[in-house]
Parts: sequence; C-alpha cells; structure tokens
Amino acid sequence: MSNAYQNKAVVYDLLLKTAAETLITIAADPKHLGARIGLTAVLHTWGSALTHHPHAHIIVPGGGLSPKPAPSETGGQHWIACRPGFFLSVRVLSRLFRRLFLERLTAAYQAGRLEFFADQAALAEPAVFKAHLGALRKVEWVVYAKPPFGGPEAVLAYLSRYTHRIAIANSRLLAFDGERVTFKWKDYRAKRDARYKLMTLDVDEFIRRFLIHVLPNGFHRIWHYGLLANANRAANIALARRLLGVPDPPPSSGDGDGTENRHEDNQWNACPCCGGRMIIIETFEPGCQPRLWPIPSSGLDSS
Repeated sequence: MSNAYQNKAVVYDLLLKTAAETLITIAADPKHLGARIGLTAVLHTWGSALTHHPHAHIIVPGGGLSPKPAPSETGGQHWIACRPGFFLSVRVLSRLFRRLFLERLTAAYQAGRLEFFADQAALAEPAVFKAHLGALRKVEWVVYAKPPFGGPEAVLAYLSRYTHRIAIANSRLLAFDGERVTFKWKDYRAKRDARYKLMTLDVDEFIRRFLIHVLPNGFHRIWHYGLLANANRAANIALARRLLGVPDPPPSSGDGDGTENRHEDNQWNACPCCGGRMIIIETFEPGCQPRLWPIPSSGLDSS
C-alpha cells in the first residue's frame, strides 16, 4: 500500500474507521445479525520480514444488543447472539469495506489530504489516481475471520501479540557483524515445515524497515467502537452482562484481597502521562537494587 506508506496518518485512520463502520453496518442489518455490536481494533503495520503491511486485527463479541428497545428494566433490550461458529459473511464484509474505503480515500484526495513523492508522484495527477483506484475496485479484498476464541484468556493472549510488541522481538535477532543484521522470519507462503527462514540485511536497510513502523506522532494503535466506545463502554458492558445473566467481575483494584495495590484513593496509582492504572511489580527497601529490573551501573551517577 504505497498510499499508506506516504500518507500514514490519513490512511491508517481510514483503515480503522472504515473497518469498524463496515462491521457495525453489516451487523445491524436484519438480514445478517440485526444487532448493535462493539469491537476493539488494533493497527498492525508489519509483516514478518519487516515489510510494510498495514492491516487491522479486530476482536468482536459474538453478538450484540437488540436495536429497538421498549420500556422495561433493561430498556426492553435483549442480547442477539450470532450463529455458533459464524458471525458475518466475509464476502459481504469485504465488498462493503472495499467500497467505503475507496470512497473515503477519494474524498481525502479531493480535499488535498494526500501527498505523493518519488515513484508515487504521478498519483498527484487526478486521471492517474482515478485509474489507480479503478484497478483496485476490480480485485477481491481479503477479510479473514478466525474461529471463536476459547475464553477470555485466549482473547487477551491474542490481543497482547499486537498491542504490546514492536516490529521485531529481540529473540528474532541472531547476528550482527557491524554491517549486516541476520534475523528469523516466517514465510507464510511456504509449507509449514519450511516456513521459518533466515534473512540478512544491510544495517541501513534493516533500520529503514524498522522505522517504517513508527506511528505518526499522536496516532493511537488501539481503538474501540460501537458498544465498546469509551464514552458508553461501562454502561453497555453492564447491560450486556445483565442480559446474558453473567455476574459482575470481582473488583480489580485490590480492595479486600490484601494485595499491595490496595488504597482508598482510586487515583493514587494513576499514570501521570496517560491516566492508566499503574501496577506494582516490586517493592524494595531504600538503598537496595530492584530485583526484577536491574539497572546497569553505567547508567547512574555513582555520587
């Protein structure tokens, strides 16, 4: 996606918002699910060889709230579950996503929000850009749906692979001779036994590929939409639990369980930068070095 490479902020934003709109629109259609759904989307930009491959990983509950409430304790709503092992048609999703994405991309182009350089400079000409999109309309776009997860632990394990990792882990780096870097990568086109391979790149090319995946300043990798949007998430989740007959989860703040995170003030351990809750991983006495995160002696002033 050369357009994304030179217009990351615009195209990444379109990718996430259009994917969410596609899912919410199709799910709301009575011919498919007929429910209001929520979802969490995570932007992922790299392939195993550090190539530029922007796409979104999305977690969606297996159902949603009914669209037309009537007066009652729960607002007259009920939970609409999807069919076992099936959520929405990937063919229908891919067609709508392709149309919406290309429409939004065209609008961004017409508003002057896209820029093109080097080998993509010709796309600045309207006729060339129109022909480029015309070719994209003729190919099938891929929406891949995985089977349902086996529980909340599996959901967290899946999300953590994309929310708390960078383009390449240290464990994949094998050698560096001062000029070239060798690392492990997975070739998904090869047969299972031959997928894992080694790649050696000049250091400049390795750094270039790594830096491709640095997000634009201020861009968020994780977004929540629909029922899980930040403004109404707590109320919607509470309603869904009542409709499904699921008990409320135990408090996670440590109140009453004797943990070291226990404190009367809920804001005592809030991160001053993002506002998220910080978790104590170790407590050590003054004058003692931390056990879990040793600090190199060269990184501190000995005085």
